[in-house]
Amino acid sequence: MDKRKINIYSEIGNLKTVLIHRPGGEIENLIPEYLERLLFDDIPFLKVARQEHDNFAKILKENGVETLYLEKLAAEAVKNPEVKELFLNEVIAECGINEVKTITSLKDYLYSLSDIKMIDKVMAGIRKKEIEIKECYDEYPFIMDPMPNLYFTRDPFACIGSGISLNSMKTKTRRRETIFGKYIFKYHPELKDSGIKLWCDRNDTYNIEGGDELILSKQVIAIGHSERTDKEAVINMAKNIFENGESFKTILIFDIPKTRAFMHLDTVFTMIDYDKFTVHPGIEGTLRVTALTYDYKNRELIAKEETGSLEKILSKYLKKDITLLRCGGGDKVISAREQWNDGSNTLAISPGKVITYERNYVTNEILDKNNIKVIQIPSSELSRGRGGPRCMSMPFNREDLL
Repeated sequence: MDKRKINIYSEIGNLKTVLIHRPGGEIENLIPEYLERLLFDDIPFLKVARQEHDNFAKILKENGVETLYLEKLAAEAVKNPEVKELFLNEVIAECGINEVKTITSLKDYLYSLSDIKMIDKVMAGIRKKEIEIKECYDEYPFIMDPMPNLYFTRDPFACIGSGISLNSMKTKTRRRETIFGKYIFKYHPELKDSGIKLWCDRNDTYNIEGGDELILSKQVIAIGHSERTDKEAVINMAKNIFENGESFKTILIFDIPKTRAFMHLDTVFTMIDYDKFTVHPGIEGTLRVTALTYDYKNRELIAKEETGSLEKILSKYLKKDITLLRCGGGDKVISAREQWNDGSNTLAISPGKVITYERNYVTNEILDKNNIKVIQIPSSELSRGRGGPRCMSMPFNREDLL
């Protein structure tokens, strides 16, 4: 069987292979009183969310992109009975379930399902009544929480260069998501023993999430020091990347506001062409950036602090004049509205060709007027999760830029 390789050295190179997750039962296990705990502001209508996601996948395929599904890869990774036992033990332990009788009931129930249905159920969450524990109306009904954020495949693990960051997620709600990545890369027949490097691990002390990781070129990575990503995690990962002989020469740490509105770096700017970025006007002031390079002779990181506008910093490190296209045209009301629905969160499938949400029509028109080919997708339900096309995709392979 051919082994898959990771190859991500830009944000815009022709997209060849991408990982996505079709929304499942985890969406229908959202209930109003627990939305904040599960990091949602609203409850998407699953039927329509799936239609919208299927359309997203269809557009990717029509543009020559191979689409892999998280749930399918995970099911294939745990086919071996010993691996499946390890997987279930880890999932149950991570849920904080310690009572032996409950663990036995959970395992019996999950083992009764096919591999794909078992994975779907772990993702969807398990109610107490499903393993014959009495549910009281005024008590929390789940013995295993649903994972509704899974359709944002960018965050739990992300490909960088020829390796992956298996991320240590900030919130308890999302930490279990990375278990799927761990088993896929360690045990899937097409990925295990394929020499894929690990830049950071899911149990690392400091937190980092994929939405903060942008691969600007073969030489430059941008990572957000955000609400969800610690600066220490970036420093540790940078050292691993530099010491493993990758082509990257500089890792830029962008210090962005630590609020939900600026959740990740890719919610405030994304790369759409060789010299163009979409940007949330809220970060157009003076930014603090730490530029990390590596002294190979003395085997140590060098950190240089600097301040400047986003345009100035990107132009300096990409060695070209950069154009910033403002979400909503910079209008206070329009940009705030369209930013709420991820107007700056675009997925480039090739240089100057991007997928966006159709509801952000002002921003989309601006992109079009700046010679960006825009493929708009419906998102009335998908956007309720507060993530855009980039959030919903985790590229495995892009063609290198000339």
